[in-house]
Amino acid sequence: MLKIRLARIGAKKKPSYRVVVIEDWRARNSRCLEIVGQYNPVVNPAEVKLNHERIDHWIGQGAQPTDIVKRLIKSNPAVPASA
Repeated sequence: MLKIRLARIGAKKKPSYRVVVIEDWRARNSRCLEIVGQYNPVVNPAEVKLNHERIDHWIGQGAQPTDIVKRLIKSNPAVPASA
């Protein structure tokens, strides 16, 4: 089963995260299928960059976002492309 979850990067006591698509049985920071975003909770306000197009693609393929990733997606909706 595929999951969309956070993988920690960054220095000690300065966490930064990647939003990744990964098999659920793999370790937190192991090889992922695709990086679909970034999350930096250290800066104020927290910086969130998501590729909503790819996230929607993977959810359509059966990937399940974790609770934290669901919250990030909901709080940062996709900006519609202007014509």
